[in-house]
Amino acid sequence: MKYIGLQKQIRQNNFRSTLLLASFPLLILAGVYAFFFFAIGPDYMDEVNYNFIVTVPFVLGGVGIWFLIAYFFNTKMIRMATGAKTLERKENMRIYNLTENLCMSVGMRMPKLYIIQSDALNAFASGIDEKSYAVTLTSGIINTLNDDELEGVIAHELAHIRNKDVRLLVISIVFVGILSFIVSILFRSLIYGGGRNRKDSKTDGKALILMLIIAAVVYFLSVLFKFALSRKREYLADAGAVEMTKNSMALASALRKISGNSEVDDVKSDDVKQMFIENKPKSSFLSSLGGLFSTHPPINKRIDILERGL
Repeated sequence: MKYIGLQKQIRQNNFRSTLLLASFPLLILAGVYAFFFFAIGPDYMDEVNYNFIVTVPFVLGGVGIWFLIAYFFNTKMIRMATGAKTLERKENMRIYNLTENLCMSVGMRMPKLYIIQSDALNAFASGIDEKSYAVTLTSGIINTLNDDELEGVIAHELAHIRNKDVRLLVISIVFVGILSFIVSILFRSLIYGGGRNRKDSKTDGKALILMLIIAAVVYFLSVLFKFALSRKREYLADAGAVEMTKNSMALASALRKISGNSEVDDVKSDDVKQMFIENKPKSSFLSSLGGLFSTHPPINKRIDILERGL
């Protein structure tokens, strides 16, 4: 990856954030319009457009309510999914000192610190504002890495916070979750015979199939987009960590130790795993498809870029 300057990368990342905010609702609306188009037919465009316009407020209202609930309660949901506990200062002065020094060096407010009791080597940043920003580390990564390596990992997570990557990821997770729920509901309705006892059951069945196909396509596209954004943010966070620590080799060394030892068994949520500093697809088939279904770029590639001085 050609390094083009951290500030330019940050500006590009913010631009992608704006596109993301617009693209997910637009994808949902495109799916609704596609349903009316194929269900009613291109010969009745006035009826298609009328039904779409009438439906839009209800769709946006439902999506908006879901989004707000998930957006503002994401911190609690993440802690429940990971079992993370507050990292006490008096018992972990090493971590607090490293984090405070890094924050002071760039003039940012120190985030909350949490710990997951696991031998795995991993870490992630979370939160949507200064009150909820947090860095979570596994006990394994704390006990295994030396100070320079751990500083590189913490700096990587702080870079996610500084670049608003954590907020961007929450937005993508919420919208993809909405689409996943829609697909699940439609699939269950089809399997369990939605409209089976009605006279027009065949028509209802065709409508369900059409809705399911369109929703599945929209969901698939949103997942690909989310993964692509996630991969980009890891490169940017690596660059941000090096800017803070002035030590690319330390982060490269940390990633080398993390590689192959990053799986936190107690965390089952794929959305939470996407936030980790390393998250390798379990399926070798998926990981071989040009990285399309990977939330992170190959760790060996990240190490190589760091060792070449970005």
